[in-house]
Amino acid sequence: MNDKYKFVSLILGIALVAALVRLVYGARVEEAQPAATELREQVYQNILSRKSVRSYTAEPVSREQLDTLLRAAMAAPTGKDMRPWKFVVVDDAEVIARLAEALPRAQMLQEAQAVIAVCGDQTVLDKEGHPSTNWTFDCSAATENLLLMAEAMDLGAVWVGVYPYEDRVPAVQEALGLPAYILPLNLIPIGHPKGDPQPKDKYNPDNIHFNGW
Repeated sequence: MNDKYKFVSLILGIALVAALVRLVYGARVEEAQPAATELREQVYQNILSRKSVRSYTAEPVSREQLDTLLRAAMAAPTGKDMRPWKFVVVDDAEVIARLAEALPRAQMLQEAQAVIAVCGDQTVLDKEGHPSTNWTFDCSAATENLLLMAEAMDLGAVWVGVYPYEDRVPAVQEALGLPAYILPLNLIPIGHPKGDPQPKDKYNPDNIHFNGW
């Protein structure tokens, strides 16, 4: 009989432990679900809130903030994992002024506290020894990451196109002293927003087609 009672006690003990595990795990899942939902909403709203900011205050942008932006940029997808991007960071007022002079239509550069040139490195080769044919795509993905991170940090930024404009590419290369194999895709002026810029609602269901045209 003692053995029988011991066996029953063992079974009850195991059942109790299993019940406790389910209880704890269930509680954690219930806690995690609202947190995951909140995170998704935050990411979604950040994407919808992104805007092109063309006017900035005199408040500086720190190197730490710039590093955060660049870490976000380099988390972007890249074809064949080639990572053909290079980032030229400018936070010297004289160099920023040179860029503004090189691109007279991009006068927001004059107010920017920092500028990041997103560039493609034509010397980066794949395993077969070929240069990236997707560098513009990869650098564009990196740029979008950067812009979204700027929005999340309450910074203002805007995409200033450089490549493939035949007049802008050499002008930026000269202003930044870039070698010929480093092609600037764009410039991203960065600063703290002046005024109250608002995002545009670009959603249009007419642009959506399911299962073909």
